[in-house]
Amino acid sequence: MFDSLKERLENIFKGLKSKGKLTEDDVAEALREIRRALLEADVNFKIVKDLMERIKERAVGREVLDSITPGQQVSTVVFEELVSLMGKKSEPLVIASKPPTRYMMVGLQGSGKTTSCGKLAKRLGKGHKPLLVACDLQRPAAVEQLRVLAKNTGAGFFGPSEGEKNPVILAKKALAYAAEHLYDVLIFDTAGRLHVDQELMDQLGEIREAVEPHEVLLVVDSMAGQESVNVAEAFHAKVPLSGLVLSKLDGDSRGGAALAVRAATGVPVKLAGVGEGIEDLEIFDAGRMVQRIMGMGDIMGLVEKVQQATDSKDTDRIVESLQKKQFSMEDLLLQIEQIQKLGPLEKVMDMIPGMGKMKQQMGNAEMDPRRITHIKAIIQSMTKKERLHPEIIKGSRRRRIAQGSGTTVQMVNQVLKQHKEMQALWKKFGKGGPRKGMRGMKDFLPFG
Repeated sequence: MFDSLKERLENIFKGLKSKGKLTEDDVAEALREIRRALLEADVNFKIVKDLMERIKERAVGREVLDSITPGQQVSTVVFEELVSLMGKKSEPLVIASKPPTRYMMVGLQGSGKTTSCGKLAKRLGKGHKPLLVACDLQRPAAVEQLRVLAKNTGAGFFGPSEGEKNPVILAKKALAYAAEHLYDVLIFDTAGRLHVDQELMDQLGEIREAVEPHEVLLVVDSMAGQESVNVAEAFHAKVPLSGLVLSKLDGDSRGGAALAVRAATGVPVKLAGVGEGIEDLEIFDAGRMVQRIMGMGDIMGLVEKVQQATDSKDTDRIVESLQKKQFSMEDLLLQIEQIQKLGPLEKVMDMIPGMGKMKQQMGNAEMDPRRITHIKAIIQSMTKKERLHPEIIKGSRRRRIAQGSGTTVQMVNQVLKQHKEMQALWKKFGKGGPRKGMRGMKDFLPFG
């Protein structure tokens, strides 16, 4: 996510901070590089121009240049202005005081609209009873896709009867069905087109009038860059929008749409699709998003992922092992399984401050998720006694484990060596507490 832009900005700020005392020429050169990086990220020229004028006005003042840490001050100014550009505070979805809450999802074909409906149902399913309504009757595949998403998320589904062609009538029927079956959230998946046209807008207007939605959410494809901003402006001019959903944000290495769409339309970004999984939908928070763009990590996002993925029984096991200053192969297996629940390792590392550079140094081979699968297979090929007492694993046992896991003796040796190092670190946690042990926390990541 934002890899190209993040790398450029990290290098710019690293150069500023290494100089110590800054001149106006130093700052001007850095701002030119930032401007170039934003334009290459496909941010609209006018938006970049206005943003750079605000940053320049603040960054070349005497208060910044004469400060003890001018490089840090400049990066702080850029951070604050980017947050302001994207929306200073997150704006949550409206929840009706009197159910049902009605969300109308709109967007072009291929934007990820139907998938976003399913993700939203999954997210809201924790405290509500959502119903997915298939109003995209022009694409039979969209109806079937929504039906499958409803099944996978545990949400209700309401679709057309055989031969039904009118999405407005269908939407009205869905309201009655929801009242009868006590659904308190309705998510209407509407028709899309390859481009904005009057017929589409007329149909959306009729559905909007029929269901009176609390939110009209436009799903825009982040990977489309500046074109996403153009689509948002066109929709907003014809169908008043209450919020935006950025889809496929994990596939956009540039980040132009995420940066510019709020400034261009005045419509807040409320949700962001950050992965292919049905649970990969986040409340959009500009501050946390800019932290990721500037390589500062996203600890709050990581904490939320850990809380969602961690089972209380697993946590109790880790605490018990920590108290006993023991770290068995079973503990290592448990940690690997928890990391896998958090999502792709590359994305998890992006959320940890300072891990961006480490990820670059490691390269694609080290980040290959198959390495984790291999480590897991090696541990699972051990007997119960071997997992608890890995020191007994000698030559013949190592050959048997390698054969059983489909790996090599060399890989088994690497896992045993890594476990020994992690065991030593585990004892540090027990002796010196979390602060002392955290210095070596990167060693907990299961790389060979």
